[in-house]
Amino acid sequence: MAKKFPRVSSISRKTAETAIAVTLVIDGSGIAKIDTGVPFFDHMLTLFAKHGLFDLTITAQGDVEVDYHHTVEDVGLVLGQAFKEALGAKVGIRRYGFFLLPMDESLARVVVDVGGRPHLVYEANAPTMFVRDFNIILVKEFCRAFSNALGANVHVQLVYGEDPHHVAEAIFKCLARALDLATQIEPRASDQLPSTKGLI
Repeated sequence: MAKKFPRVSSISRKTAETAIAVTLVIDGSGIAKIDTGVPFFDHMLTLFAKHGLFDLTITAQGDVEVDYHHTVEDVGLVLGQAFKEALGAKVGIRRYGFFLLPMDESLARVVVDVGGRPHLVYEANAPTMFVRDFNIILVKEFCRAFSNALGANVHVQLVYGEDPHHVAEAIFKCLARALDLATQIEPRASDQLPSTKGLI
């Protein structure tokens, strides 16, 4: 079924701490060009684009000499804004998506509702939280900013896992797959809003 409009967005945001630019194509093929100044985060965002089949360009300049927190959080914020803009009125979308994804010894579960009500439930603590100098607790900060900016209810759960790289990778891939399902057009209701309220 043909899309009613191209679901694309370009968003920029500059503060005293970061300068972020995001270009998003929801109905893409997984092409990613990512440069945040945080190599492990770049890797996670590249996986996110690939497994969600989103075309994604992100450039970020932040005060990484202080901490990675501001950059990771603000990228989540701008990426959430980009999804919100690209989805427009959300007519015809499935709205809900979920996925369960293994990465070696780790298993992640993500459930999303892009129905306009931001909320994050995050239950994902690994025995070791650092990949080199990247604390994977920042994945939670990314998810919180993304959920708030998009207006999405996001539930992230690490069912089990040990290696922090595998934990973070499972979560990013799983989030991408769940979002892909939630943002797809439902062919049986392509002209309908997925809510009885008439607005989401």
